[in-house]
Amino acid sequence: MKKEIEGLIPHRYPFIFVDEIQSANNDSVIGLKTFNKEDDKMLMGSFPDYEYIPGMIIIESMAQCGGAGIKKAKLADGFFGLAAMNDVQFFKGVTYGNQIRYEIKNIRVSNSIIKQSGIAYFEGEPIAQATWTCGRID
Repeated sequence: MKKEIEGLIPHRYPFIFVDEIQSANNDSVIGLKTFNKEDDKMLMGSFPDYEYIPGMIIIESMAQCGGAGIKKAKLADGFFGLAAMNDVQFFKGVTYGNQIRYEIKNIRVSNSIIKQSGIAYFEGEPIAQATWTCGRID
């Protein structure tokens, strides 16, 4: 699965935070990520006594998932960078070894601007949500 994701977004280890895109279409993207202590040990310094994944890394992971889904569904081409984050909220933490499911809505998609919103879930309960905009930079 990593090779597929590497073909969709420019991120590489240790900063690739998507394991799988389950579905991607005009309206939405569904993706998965399980952070683990071995592959993601650079993140462990954020909360060394608690093993919580940093909230902004979950938001970054959600944005990567959205971008990979856009590419997988062939909705836009080019190199896009994060331009804005809005309405970021954190509801609860999640620890390493647990699978996070991202449900992302495509609000606006063109070859110059992508706007999406998403919710990150652990065991069916929301842990974070955000809206973001990406602009084409190539």
